[in-house]
Parts: sequence; structure tokens; C-alpha cells
Amino acid sequence: MVDSKQQWKAWLYLAPAIVLLLIFTVWPIINTVRISFLEGYNAMSAVNGAHFKFGFGNFKKVVEYRGFATCLKNTMLLCVLTVPISTFLALLIAVCLNSIKPLNRLLQTIYFLPYVTNSIAIGMVFAAMFKIVGFSVEGIEQSTSLGIVNNILAVFGAGPVNWMNQGSSYGANIAVMTIYIVWNALPFKILILLGGLQSVNKQYYDAAKVDGTSKVRVFFRITVPLLSPMIAYVVITGFIGGFKEYTSIIGLFGENMGPVGSGADKPLNTMVGFIYDSIELHQGRAGAAALILFGIILVVTLLNLYVSKKRVHY
Repeated sequence: MVDSKQQWKAWLYLAPAIVLLLIFTVWPIINTVRISFLEGYNAMSAVNGAHFKFGFGNFKKVVEYRGFATCLKNTMLLCVLTVPISTFLALLIAVCLNSIKPLNRLLQTIYFLPYVTNSIAIGMVFAAMFKIVGFSVEGIEQSTSLGIVNNILAVFGAGPVNWMNQGSSYGANIAVMTIYIVWNALPFKILILLGGLQSVNKQYYDAAKVDGTSKVRVFFRITVPLLSPMIAYVVITGFIGGFKEYTSIIGLFGENMGPVGSGADKPLNTMVGFIYDSIELHQGRAGAAALILFGIILVVTLLNLYVSKKRVHY
């Protein structure tokens, strides 16, 4: 505790951070809520002295927008697919890493590298792996690159799949995005779960070994319950991050947010993408969409916390 006579010094030291938080975090949140209820709000018009009616018109326009259902569907689908898969894989990898003593630090570093790599750059690499590319040599000879993934499939006798090119299916596009997002989400989850594993009392495992308990039973009866607080944490943060998904689609498909020449208007757009598209000309609509997304994330988070109270063992 800081002496009451010296509290002014503590506030003085905290003042720069508090001022920055108020300017760049608190005020933008308050302003977003404000403009979301100003119908047809536009920043340029507001500067020129225009007045806007207070109401729910922006929310109505967001819900009625023809692409809103698509954005919401894509966002929900990616969350439902990526969060369980990435959490389960991260748990398995963390258990394996925890049991490997030689090169343990090196392997941890390798698995953590995607977390500190630019998402757009990773997306471009994944796009190159899945895309079928045609090119010419000296302007004469035509040749085609099926991509690394299709070449691997060919080794097992499978034909090439149109993952991302013109004419590719929605399912193939979602599969590529799911693989990318899961791979990109693994490092952080592995780090959290591995830290939890290293803090588990080894006596539980020693007792199970004496009783001759199988490794599968040890995993589900000892490891998972003892790691349940960390698992709940990575699931909740995973859903929050999943609902904010945007950069992965830009990295894979570019600003079109879909296969080139698909003809559809951003068929793989998400809620965050919808907000970005509205910011330039329809700030009120973008604010309303942001509040809708906040409400969805809040509901999902509360549901996760409710389930965690019954399933998590502290």
C-alpha cells in the first residue's frame, strides 16, 4: 500500500499512461457508442455543422444490409471450426513437448515463431501453397504450378483440388482459412497450456503410474481436469479472437475477400471486414456494427464463463 501522504506521487507516475488510455482507448469507445445512435452519421458532415437524429436507424441498416448475413455466417463458422480444433491440437502438442526433455527449448521456440510473424505475410505464403498458378517461360512455353498442397496430395494418388482459384467452392475456401487460422492460433495456446502443465504436481502422475493407469485415462482424468482453467482461458480468448478475424482473409484472398473472378461481392467477408468497409463513408453504421459484434462476443463469453463454472477445477 502507498502511504496516503505519498499517493500524489503514485498518481503523478501513472498520469502519462492514464492520459494515453483516456485519449486512445476510453474516448474512442465512448465515441463509438455515441455515433452508433446518430442516424446517418458522417464525420465530414458533422464538421460542417450537420445534425443527426438520435435513434436505432444505424442498427436497422446494418441488419438489413444484404451482406450482413454473409459476414455473420462466415464469422460464426470460422469460430466454431477453428477454436475447438486449435485448442485440442494445442493441448496434444503441449503434452508432447512437456514429455520431451532433449531440445525442449528449441522446439518451444519453433512452435512459437508463427505468433511473432506478420499475419499478412503468413497468409501470402499459405495462398502460394494452395493456389494453382499458370505461367510462361520466355513468353512461349506455358506451364502450371499446382501448389505445394496439391503436389503432396498427388503423392498419395489424389487429384488436384481447386482450393482458392476462380470457380473454387465455398467449402474449399473455408477449409483453407480454417487450416491457416488454426496454425496461426497454435503458438499462443501451446505456450499457455505448456506453462500450466509444468506447474502441475508430479505426484498425481506418479500415483497413476503406480496404479498402472493407461496414458489415455491419465490424459482425460488427470491432465485435462488440472489444466481446465488454462483450457477455459484459451477457449474464451480463442472465441474473442475468432470473432475479430479479418487479417487472415486479406492475407489469403486480398481485398476482394474471395477467389478472383468469383463475381460475388466479398463472399468471405467477416464482421470486422464489414466494419472496416463502412468506416470511410458510414461511420454511424460502422459504430452500430461494432456494438453488435461486441454484444455477440459478450454473450458468447458469458456462456463460456457459465459453462466454466461447472467444468473448471481450480
